[in-house]
Amino acid sequence: MVNNSNFDAYKLAVESACPGNTVLLDDMGKPSVMVRVPKFNISDVIEGGSNSPHPAFIVNGVEVDEILISKYANIVEGERAYSQPMRDPAVYITFDQAKKYCENKGRGWHMMTNAEFAAIALWCQKNGFLPRGNTSYGKSHEQPQEHGTLTYKYGANNATIGRVATGSGPTSWLHNNSPSGIDGLCGNVWEWVSGMRVMDGEIQVIPDNNAAMGVDENRESTLWKAIMPDGRLVAPGTAGTLKYDSIAAGNANTNQGNLGAMQLSTEVTHPQYTGGSTEEYYAYGQQTFESLGVKSGLVVPEIAKVLGLYPSKPEAGGHQGDYFYCRNYGERLPFRGGWFIDVVRAGVFAFCLQHRRASSFDYLGVRAAFVDL
Repeated sequence: MVNNSNFDAYKLAVESACPGNTVLLDDMGKPSVMVRVPKFNISDVIEGGSNSPHPAFIVNGVEVDEILISKYANIVEGERAYSQPMRDPAVYITFDQAKKYCENKGRGWHMMTNAEFAAIALWCQKNGFLPRGNTSYGKSHEQPQEHGTLTYKYGANNATIGRVATGSGPTSWLHNNSPSGIDGLCGNVWEWVSGMRVMDGEIQVIPDNNAAMGVDENRESTLWKAIMPDGRLVAPGTAGTLKYDSIAAGNANTNQGNLGAMQLSTEVTHPQYTGGSTEEYYAYGQQTFESLGVKSGLVVPEIAKVLGLYPSKPEAGGHQGDYFYCRNYGERLPFRGGWFIDVVRAGVFAFCLQHRRASSFDYLGVRAAFVDL
């Protein structure tokens, strides 16, 4: 528990130094530093977009005035995720563990959702600044003089620099290029996000930002919905829903590697692995996010751009070379942002759909968020 007078002083210091930031206590009385993200419309971040709230601000059919995002990639203590500066971010966390660690904190707490991450990425793009981060062994690959405080080495004799402490980089590593921003959305560690997955190539989502309610996201959950080309959400397996298809044909060879480019489609004509639905790590596709293709004749629905499932600017450099990775067989859960060796591939639009829910690595962490339910 936090002493009330100490907490009040800490909260006042944070809010005074960084307007738009605050400190929230979980139901155990432990603090997290959070960044308020006020509600905005799709048209505020996508040219020609709808004049309606971004889905990140709609929970259970109700508009919320703001979402609160952990300022820092989280640590984990007592099976709860916390946002604190100058700490080594928690890693080796599976999807289900990440979800549990965030929801354990009490009502309104949840793992940052794909809708929330996409909303912030689009806001960054619209406002003309995409944050840098630890993308090259402790420093920025773009600006090598920008570096963080080392927390983790690996490799032979632990000689290779990996992770850095949360909040230890310059302001250019924060989403708004200001001390008030969200730290670490580019590089350092990939972060699990909830409310979205790919199942045998079919894109599935939890509607709006309902994943913020701590809903069932198990493999067999009935809450998953597929997306039609007109943007309607329908039952998974409905004919003609949006899918990620490979350009190159796969086969049943388990030693296949990178098959290259993919496209948004309404059918999977080229599964990267033809040996059946599996979560194993066989063939995959990768490319810059902005170069993700689209099946001839398919008009990309707005929701695909709004949720960061398809580039809002599908032209060279539209997303600064951030990378897209995908396997279109088995269940694949998303993580975003890139990690400490990704160089140009990392960024707020970097999107990985290669891994199963039980994946756990030294470069994969979690970030809690909060909505007042």
